[in-house]
Amino acid sequence: MRLGLALGYWGRGPAPAHLDLAREAERLGYDSVWTAEAWGSDAFTPLTWIAAHTSRIRLGTAVAQMAARTPTATAMHALTLDHLSGGRMMLGLGLSGPQVVEGWYGRPFPAGPLTATREYVDVIRQVLRREAPVELDGRFHPLPYRGADATGTGKALKPITHPLRAGLPILLGAEGPKNIAQTTRIADGWLPLYWSPMRTDVYAASLAALPSDFMIAPMARAQVCDDVTEGLLPVKAMLGFYIGGMGHAARNFHADLMARMGFEAEARRVQELFLAGRKEEAVLAVPDAFADEISLVGPRERIAERLKLWRKGPVTDLLVTAPDMHTLRVLADLNG
Repeated sequence: MRLGLALGYWGRGPAPAHLDLAREAERLGYDSVWTAEAWGSDAFTPLTWIAAHTSRIRLGTAVAQMAARTPTATAMHALTLDHLSGGRMMLGLGLSGPQVVEGWYGRPFPAGPLTATREYVDVIRQVLRREAPVELDGRFHPLPYRGADATGTGKALKPITHPLRAGLPILLGAEGPKNIAQTTRIADGWLPLYWSPMRTDVYAASLAALPSDFMIAPMARAQVCDDVTEGLLPVKAMLGFYIGGMGHAARNFHADLMARMGFEAEARRVQELFLAGRKEEAVLAVPDAFADEISLVGPRERIAERLKLWRKGPVTDLLVTAPDMHTLRVLADLNG
């Protein structure tokens, strides 16, 4: 099981420790470093900055939002950074949810999310292969565009730049069972948002036809500390925000996932509190048991024991969100 460093997206401003953490992760032998985006900082610019200050560690987006860019624009970002980094780029994509797609990007959330994802990946694959002009008779991403308001002059094109790698890895941040199953067919890897090594059966059906070289790279908060309860608070804060605030009361993919993992009543209670403006109560309502299962928190000895559970399952890459150098170093030592 390889280790990766997941830096996420910025808060109010650039995170001053991110570059130092990335460079230390490379020194320690971590395989990859990942950035993200929501509705603030983008995923590609910080990754480019990190690429310029490192030489070996692989670079991934976890995740770049599909609604933010056309598939050809995303392919341009990926092939450009792959060239600049010497072939270290991995493209992690996510569909996001209706709240973000419609509220931030001003686009309709696709009525057929599986089809929209499949078309998006198809276009990117065509760009990277550069075998012929990119064409797709698609429902969501038609190329060339031939809609009722088209000029009729659109032309199928190949990228001017020759991609460095036709097989640049594409990973998907899927959450629903059908979406995960499709991911195993059309992508090179999967980026689970929540992964419990104690509940791998939740995904068993979706992963039934898993290719042998397929990446499964979940993210997990990691922190070496004496007080487990205190160490879990950032995990619960993240869960409270995602389960309570990242979606509508009637359509929240994160809450639905928590429910499928055996915490349905708790998920609905967190949603109820968060949407009522009682955010602190929502965070406290997140069960410690759930937060603990999907993270690596506590003294070194405790993390060592729990790390064994992560290695037993199908996880190929553990992407840790570590707040300090000490935690990075301990994990590298334990996984070495």
